[in-house]
Amino acid sequence: MQRKTRVTTAAAVAGMLVLAACSGGSDGSGGGSSDDATTGADGTVTLDYWAWGTTQKPLVDAWNAANPDVQVRHTDVGGGGDTASKLVTATRAGNAPDVALVEYQTLPAMIVAGVATDISEYTGEISSDFADGIWNQATFDGVSYGVPQDAGPQALTYNATRLAELGVEVPTTWEEFAEAAEQVKAADPTTYITTFAPGEFGGFAGFAQQAGAQWWSIDGDTWTVDFDGEESRAVAEYWQDLIDRDLVLAEPLLTPEWNAALNEGRILSWPAGMWAAGVLYGVAEGMAGEWAMAPLPQWTSGDAAVGFQGGSAAIVTTSSDDAEAAARFAAWIGSSEEGARIQIEQGQYPASLSGQELTLESDPPLLMPQQTDYWAVAADIAADTIPQITWGPNVNVADSAFQDAMSAAINDGTPLVDALVETERVVLDDMRTSGFTVSND
Repeated sequence: MQRKTRVTTAAAVAGMLVLAACSGGSDGSGGGSSDDATTGADGTVTLDYWAWGTTQKPLVDAWNAANPDVQVRHTDVGGGGDTASKLVTATRAGNAPDVALVEYQTLPAMIVAGVATDISEYTGEISSDFADGIWNQATFDGVSYGVPQDAGPQALTYNATRLAELGVEVPTTWEEFAEAAEQVKAADPTTYITTFAPGEFGGFAGFAQQAGAQWWSIDGDTWTVDFDGEESRAVAEYWQDLIDRDLVLAEPLLTPEWNAALNEGRILSWPAGMWAAGVLYGVAEGMAGEWAMAPLPQWTSGDAAVGFQGGSAAIVTTSSDDAEAAARFAAWIGSSEEGARIQIEQGQYPASLSGQELTLESDPPLLMPQQTDYWAVAADIAADTIPQITWGPNVNVADSAFQDAMSAAINDGTPLVDALVETERVVLDDMRTSGFTVSND
């Protein structure tokens, strides 16, 4: 499978902004709501910040300690999808926070919904501290809507101890991965090389992007949606074959049953964003020293490019009454040395180039303290990420449709390819209802 040249995100969002102007979102003037920036009698500005994950509280605490004139109140309103939907609702009600963390793939929808505001005048000086592929995830048509915080290139996190015990080499291509799955099952029939989780929209998207899929693209103001194209079908058929042969475990991740199997050494890898090490340590602390990380297997030998699974940017909302102070906080999170060190300590891979350089001076994640080259491997992986990825205006709809269709396919034993067809149908229906022009008609 070969990768194709990608339509830039900038072009995609340029077409969407026409609808954004008519969507009834905030005009960015600030609504003076209870959740907007407030200024106390002593002149102290208080900003509200919505963000999830263990990294956020240490970041906010460090900012507040160093900036008595601008204090930040942190609220965790759930993961990326939860935050995005709540931001739209809060913006329409006029009580969105000043700053919010959003996943890269949901940012286009935040622009269309009138949630994210233009912060270009405050971010020009920091843009050079980000690789183009990362900076472009939050910059559209030359307009900056957020500051990248972390990056989630896909990698292979694997149980090095168990693979060695079973005599299985770490695969470098997906063909080798399938062969390794056979070897694992032959050596221990109770053990699987990995899990195919039907709810992992971001994971499958990354595999498909790596294979050359382009789920959304735009020409002028006309969208093309292609969830069931040749490349995506090939990825689905690859995993279908492993499922049919009982070589991978087809069930949700991070359930009590899954966690138990992981701790017992019966699930041996997780191809996911580089944040996987932190998640696995949270459920399998006793396995520290047994796991390691390697580049994601390649669809075509020699083509090292990988997709993103996760990663986020801090946006300033159109509801904020102090966009300058809010942008200063967002910029500090993503580009300061102190912010980067906190991210690294918490297991995040910083989006900034300077932060990524700091990782080379840092200890490996707690899950793999023995892998002294962990951050060097991470840097090589980050350098190979696909530079431009186009996300459409209704990623939330696609995510939900994908989870429903894939779960039904696993439960009913129907083809995974059919789930891609159904996902595309739902996405297209939603875009048509919302007034977008699509070439699929």
